[in-house]
Amino acid sequence: MGILEPLAFYLGLGAVAGTLAGLFGIGGGLIIVPALVFVFGWQGMSEGITAHLAVGTSLATVVFTSMSSIRTHHGKGAVRWDLFRPMAAGILLGAALGAVTAGMLSGDMLQRIIGVFVLLVAVKMVTGWSPRASERDPAKTEFGGVGGGIGWLSALVGIGGGTLTVPYLTWIGVRIQHAVGTSAACGLPIAVSGALANMVVGWGREGLPEYSIGFVFLPGLVGIALMSVPFARVGALLAHRLDERWLKRLFALLLVVVGARFLISG
Repeated sequence: MGILEPLAFYLGLGAVAGTLAGLFGIGGGLIIVPALVFVFGWQGMSEGITAHLAVGTSLATVVFTSMSSIRTHHGKGAVRWDLFRPMAAGILLGAALGAVTAGMLSGDMLQRIIGVFVLLVAVKMVTGWSPRASERDPAKTEFGGVGGGIGWLSALVGIGGGTLTVPYLTWIGVRIQHAVGTSAACGLPIAVSGALANMVVGWGREGLPEYSIGFVFLPGLVGIALMSVPFARVGALLAHRLDERWLKRLFALLLVVVGARFLISG
């Protein structure tokens, strides 16, 4: 197989993931991870590490998309840095532990976990469930603990954490605009810590393809990152022109198919 076919796929995947992220306000990892698992298998990579490579590479792409997103939200005054700071230490530690946990799992088990998570996100999108805002004033220790949990699960499944961080912040009474902006900021330490830990955990693993640094596959990273950032802006523009309700239902259906596929094949 030549290099052009996979590269074209990575560029296209970055465009799709970026558009969906801008359209629905979710991280592109929900699409990137399953798609990479399939394309890595198509390229003939070892089945035992395709899920690990997909998770590590996805987290590395989030580093670039989150930096662009942070600039946008910060410019609009939507990042609650006072909330981000107490969460950051927990996030960094949790994301590193999440990568270590993923590295200890078999490829089949990791795929099953990703499949269950994708199905749960699909259910949330269809039902529109979100926690009701409360009048609570959490202590800084709670922010650190919650950040650790969000970082751990996000790094385990290869996402930037928005599907976890936004509901938590809205639950404690943060305005949705600030919840989304602060979640974008939280995605950067998740991605940096998770990607670096995946490089270390995957270093020297048997079956790694050429141009990999541990569980981060560089051609996939470059192709996806090049396209996801500009196309996130395209998705944000489309969000104001298309029927979001039906689009969310179609996207949720896609997630159901992907999640079921992971569970069946895992």
